[in-house]
Amino acid sequence: MDLWHEFHGPNAGYVLELYERYKNNPDSVDAATRAAFDQWRPPDGVDGRGPTLETVAPGFSAPTAEKVTGAVNLATAIREYGHLAATIDPLGLANPPGDPALHPSAHGISEADLIDLPASLIGGPAAIGAANAHEAIGRLREVYSSTIGYDYDHIRLPDERDWLREAAESRRFRPPNDPMDPAILLRQLTKVEAFEHFLHRIFPGKTRFSVEGLDMMVPMLDIILGESAGAGIYNILLGMAHRGRLNVLAHILNKPYAEILQEFRDTVGEEHSAREYLGWTGDVKYHAGAIRSMNEGSPVDLVVTMAPNPSHLEYVNPVIMGMARAAGTRTNESGRPVFDPHVILPVLIHGDAAFPGQGIVAETLNLQRLRGYRIGGTIHVIANNQIGFTTSQWEGRSTLYASDLAKGFKNPIVHVNADDPEACVEVARLAFAYRERFQTDFVIDLVGYRRYGHNEGDEPRFTQPQMYAHIDEHPTVRKLWVSTLEKRGIIGPGRGEQLLEEQLDILNNIYQGLPNEPAATSEPQLPPPPGGAARHAKTAVPSELLVELNNALLARPNGFAINKRLARILDRRQDIFADPNEATVDWATAEMLAMATIIADGTPIRLTGEDVERGTFSQRQAVLRDENTGAVYIPLQNIPQARAAFEIRNSPLSEAATIGFEYGYTVQSPERLVIWEAQYGDFANTAQAIIDEFVVSGNAKWEQTSSLVLLLPHGHEGAGPDHSTGRLERFLQLAAEMNIRIANATTAAQYFHLLRRQAALLEVDPLPLIVLTPKSLLRNPKVYSSLHELAEGSWQPAIDDAQAAKDRAAVRRIILCSGKIYIDMISDHRREKRTDIALIRVEQLYPLPTDELAAIIASYPHATELVWLQEEPANAGGWDSISQRLQRLLDGKLALRLIARPRRASPAEGSMSMHAMLQATLLDRAYELPEEVTD
Repeated sequence: MDLWHEFHGPNAGYVLELYERYKNNPDSVDAATRAAFDQWRPPDGVDGRGPTLETVAPGFSAPTAEKVTGAVNLATAIREYGHLAATIDPLGLANPPGDPALHPSAHGISEADLIDLPASLIGGPAAIGAANAHEAIGRLREVYSSTIGYDYDHIRLPDERDWLREAAESRRFRPPNDPMDPAILLRQLTKVEAFEHFLHRIFPGKTRFSVEGLDMMVPMLDIILGESAGAGIYNILLGMAHRGRLNVLAHILNKPYAEILQEFRDTVGEEHSAREYLGWTGDVKYHAGAIRSMNEGSPVDLVVTMAPNPSHLEYVNPVIMGMARAAGTRTNESGRPVFDPHVILPVLIHGDAAFPGQGIVAETLNLQRLRGYRIGGTIHVIANNQIGFTTSQWEGRSTLYASDLAKGFKNPIVHVNADDPEACVEVARLAFAYRERFQTDFVIDLVGYRRYGHNEGDEPRFTQPQMYAHIDEHPTVRKLWVSTLEKRGIIGPGRGEQLLEEQLDILNNIYQGLPNEPAATSEPQLPPPPGGAARHAKTAVPSELLVELNNALLARPNGFAINKRLARILDRRQDIFADPNEATVDWATAEMLAMATIIADGTPIRLTGEDVERGTFSQRQAVLRDENTGAVYIPLQNIPQARAAFEIRNSPLSEAATIGFEYGYTVQSPERLVIWEAQYGDFANTAQAIIDEFVVSGNAKWEQTSSLVLLLPHGHEGAGPDHSTGRLERFLQLAAEMNIRIANATTAAQYFHLLRRQAALLEVDPLPLIVLTPKSLLRNPKVYSSLHELAEGSWQPAIDDAQAAKDRAAVRRIILCSGKIYIDMISDHRREKRTDIALIRVEQLYPLPTDELAAIIASYPHATELVWLQEEPANAGGWDSISQRLQRLLDGKLALRLIARPRRASPAEGSMSMHAMLQATLLDRAYELPEEVTD
């Protein structure tokens, strides 16, 4: 080993000291070091006594080892902690606190000592051409403690750390080393500032969430786009909250000024009646998304997409990641999908209060290196205006920096002063280059301020009077850049203000020429085309193909040894089709067959969620493992009939980020069937914001189309309040305007046809699908189906009672129910005797199949009452939403009553015996004789 080459720079002094000790007494160093020095000889020009400082650095006298070590340690401290002395706050009010380790005295040396030491001790680009260590240390301070703070001390991978330090110290991304046209940057800053000034003047008090104080964010995004195009990445996906969103839409997405100004006028067309608007919501302008395409007249096919985002600031983060994963994944061939990180670039802009404050950020950061979720790295920009609404930094986080959360995920962080344009340019280039090289996340903490309140009608001086006293006197970054260019002689005096006035004139001319009519986004949405696609979807599959697929799913590679118990379970599926009319197909088998037929039809599938590979209840077993070698075999990726890819991934123990991810995936690639499964349906409520803001309302607000399937294990089985319910009532409350479908199937065949129908509707009638799936019923023979039902059946939104249908005139009580309670009812010993009861299954809860239900109810001419039976409490389940529809359906012809658990704050009992007693009470009430009815 060439120790002098390997341990150059900061470690050279240490090598010298060790070698001197070794020469004097070999036993004074450890065995490993002694062995290395035994094989090492001084480089050319060094005499036999070993490399002394005089021979390595001519002109310098030999200092003590303590001085050498002190200089090396000082350089190390500056590299690691120099950001703590950086001037990153444009206002000068909240710069980092510094650190004693950044002073020579902390290392037992002085400034004079550094003058007497060679620059080679400091090492790196800073030492090149430096006269001595003092000059090299000064250069390090210029790098690490100026308007950029390189926060890398948490990076543990040597390759990354060395690359980052070389990039910082060489300043190769900084103008003029990497040239930049200062006049172009001035024009960009002028457009950014003029846009805000014009809106503030023409629409005083109207909310726009100005970017002012963080103006450089817009040119930085433009630089990232340029770097991306230069690297051959033409698909950029951008997610951000509302701060600066309108400016980014105008100057990065190229949304026309006229369109934005028309939206600010907020007029409603007189040609539309108020009744037309009752079916339309839309969203505010600073939540809107956009797509910019540079296909026409451009040498590159660049597409920039900004996803819509609600006021739940950071919840777009996983959505963007899911969109990126979909955009970079090829699924048109069988087997595993192929992901290419070099075709997409995700960029997320965060708020400084929201980044550490909202848990969705940590959930999303956790996805970055997971196999089923990685996207080749995201560039994060924290739009740090040093305040959250009215909450100061020290009230809103427990960390020094807003970005410190990312340290736990070992992401490099750079803090940069938003008033230094050249520093911002350097950091933007650095972020892209790092992401391109290492394919992981990079965080830019862009530190600025907020010129107005949280919104333009808010008064910030009530709560931050000192900060805003400084802001009132502080020049904009455009003015600062104009001053810099004037000093450099690049522009003449007054040219900066002239450019600003010219841009304001452009905006004013556009505004004056606006037609007196509503903005296009204010027009009511047209009603959807006539329905029927879901009702007429063909889901039957020839029995011959089902037999072939079953055999293919059960095939395994030669010598592949799976767990013996599991092998016996799977082998039992070999003969399930011996009698095509016998109910032998369980829930999991029906699911596997449905997915096999879907990919055989050419539709890709992505199935993710908590423990989905095995299934929470060991039912799925979609991923097999050799118990001797650990090798993995996925049957659905190996069936010869497949014409599209199949992907299955266990998710992290997270709901909000993972559902958001899959939502984004479906929005980006609506032609793929995307399914997420909860460990228990109860846990989905931790993703309520994603469900509310995206899954059920994304189409109404932003015209986003999603076909995401949520599988939520549901059913009262004595497992307690947190393992009993998929919260059906919440989804029903959110259901309106045909925005989702909700189902609770009671047979394997119904589930088979439900999945196939969802796949068939992906491109003709796409909607999210919420499925309440079974737990104990997974292996209950009463839910099994036959080959005949799979091959010739179809999805039935409501199912009549075959037993009662034998003598419809005898029926007096019609019971509507859904899910597991139906199985409990038909398993009861009273079932056969009660011919006066018709037990009707409502398999589709939204949209409620009113036509089918009306026909079934009418077929029982002597019925006197209609009962809704549910195992959930009266304030949960389907009752509150469905009872109103049933009342309208009955129109007073039958009495309607409820049988359910009492209204409860908690959804289920924590005691198995209590559960059993209440469940039995429900069945008793359902089967009680007419004369016994008291409610």
